[in-house]
Amino acid sequence: MIRALKQRDPGEAHRTATPLELFVDLASVIAIAAAATGLHHGIAEAHLQEAILSFLLAFFGIWWAWMNYTWFASAYDDDSTQFKLATFVFLSGALVLAAGVEEFMVAHELTLVVAGYVIMRLAMVWLWLAAAKNNTTHAATCRRYASGIGLTQIYWILIGIVFWQWTGLMIALFCLGILIEIAVPFWAEKANMTPWHRHHMIERYGLLNIIVLGEMLLAISHAIYAAVSGGHLDAELIRLAASAAVITFSLWWLYFSREDHLQSRDPNRVFIWGYGHVFIFAAGAATGAGFAVRVEILTHHAHVPALVGHLSIAIPVTVYLAGLWLVRDQFYLSAANAAILPVAAVISLATPFVPFAVEALAGVVLVAAIVRTKRLAGADGTG
Repeated sequence: MIRALKQRDPGEAHRTATPLELFVDLASVIAIAAAATGLHHGIAEAHLQEAILSFLLAFFGIWWAWMNYTWFASAYDDDSTQFKLATFVFLSGALVLAAGVEEFMVAHELTLVVAGYVIMRLAMVWLWLAAAKNNTTHAATCRRYASGIGLTQIYWILIGIVFWQWTGLMIALFCLGILIEIAVPFWAEKANMTPWHRHHMIERYGLLNIIVLGEMLLAISHAIYAAVSGGHLDAELIRLAASAAVITFSLWWLYFSREDHLQSRDPNRVFIWGYGHVFIFAAGAATGAGFAVRVEILTHHAHVPALVGHLSIAIPVTVYLAGLWLVRDQFYLSAANAAILPVAAVISLATPFVPFAVEALAGVVLVAAIVRTKRLAGADGTG
């Protein structure tokens, strides 16, 4: 029997992430790591197009399920036994999805990925139906979510498990499914926007960003190990590790420079912020994979030239910077200050074609972080 969930106060003081939400994040990081590893190996083996497409499809499923749960929990996590049990079902689905990511990345086998995803999404149907009960203000919104998510899972089962083949037509149908998924919140929230908590959502997105930045830290540690494991220090790998660290720290700095995320509850800006983060998150994980590809090239284990390694770092860093402009800077900064990240993104994209490409990229991102911080400090009088 589905019991009613209590609505949280969107103005609740001192709202923070719960241990249960962090538990869900832990499952998400396993899946993200599997997708990043598959991207790294695919690029290193010169399967560029397949690796990139597979990564994007897998990452979307991981992120989308996490995002939907997170927004729901912000509004309806009442710490009840029912909410915890549904979350455990959701978490179990995340583990099934994570178990299937490698097989999907290598052999394009979707059974486990779709099965895990459907388990996660059916848990959300349960939760939305529970939120709809005894809810006088948001019942229609909750029922729209439940029906939209439920019907979409039938689509995924049909194309993802019953009819799936790695063909252009099926990939197009897969992308159509993504568009349907994205459309559900637009349709549901038109009934009445759910009562999510602004500061809580800012924290939750920041925590997932830390998870994807963790993929970069892991790659840096591998570079350090490779630099010293041969009995002598490898100067190129040391430079790579140092430059990768500067890039990672600077990207963290740019994201967490100040609390200027999501300053408006305007629906259009909320959707841009909520959806636009997929570029930041995917780019963060892909940058870590790019670092790993560069390690493979320097240790002579890759089958691609150095330029591919440099591009595999510079392109996701460019997307990360552009993503930050998309979700934040374009709305809240003056024209001159808002231009800092787009300019840095364009210059970053040129760095693979100059000597000491990774070092040059590190310099660009570091300068962007310093300039942005100093200009904003001067603008608000804190400098």
